[in-house]
Amino acid sequence: MSKPVFEIQRHVEFYETDMAGIVHFSNFFRYMEACEHAFVRSLDHELHGMLDGLETGWPRVNATCDYRAPARFGDLLTIRLYLEEIRNRSVRYRFEISRDAILVAEGAIAAAHVAITPDGIKAVPLPEPLKLKLQSLITDHNRT
Repeated sequence: MSKPVFEIQRHVEFYETDMAGIVHFSNFFRYMEACEHAFVRSLDHELHGMLDGLETGWPRVNATCDYRAPARFGDLLTIRLYLEEIRNRSVRYRFEISRDAILVAEGAIAAAHVAITPDGIKAVPLPEPLKLKLQSLITDHNRT
């Protein structure tokens, strides 16, 4: 079984809850994205910027979330990131969001690496240094 390659913690803010005092479903996508951003920055890379003279970004091509238990204002959440798949032009992440030992939500994001030009958006290969770091992590963390 794979192990998480990265994790962050954050408290649920009041504005993230609905009238029932439970985290609104849309915020789980923000939690996953915040974890992804922190992870990519930890690898000395940015999710949007200039690379080899091209403006690049990482639009989502798929995002899912399954909700298992409620989270409420003030809860300390742990968001764990797993590398599921590294392709030539995209990465697929899996996430677990928990409070204490309770699984609150599970989700996934698939992001494509693209160049943004005046002619449009085109998928381009992952930067080689980033790809090597990701491949190293997926190999190291999938060992038992």
